[in-house]
Amino acid sequence: MADKNQFSTDSQEEVDVLTLEDEGCSLIVWNDDVNTFDWVIETLVEVCGHTHEQAEQCSLLIHFKGKCAVKKGEYETLKPMCDAITERGIGATVETLAS
Repeated sequence: MADKNQFSTDSQEEVDVLTLEDEGCSLIVWNDDVNTFDWVIETLVEVCGHTHEQAEQCSLLIHFKGKCAVKKGEYETLKPMCDAITERGIGATVETLAS
């Protein structure tokens, strides 16, 4: 028979892993010399559901820092957003968060 404390520890580790997998990715948008601020802002509003202000702030970070994590969440949620952004000619990737 398993020790009750051992079971409790295993369960907590499983929950930690599931949480990491659920929230373990970022949608990164990359700077370029082609797309306008207005196009990036419009894209973030339409694809990611950002407010105009959020999208504007992200676009400034993208411009000055070279990239910005515009959304965090599950890979399955972020991947279609990434595809929609790249279909608009804007560089984007989904990356795993470092633990």
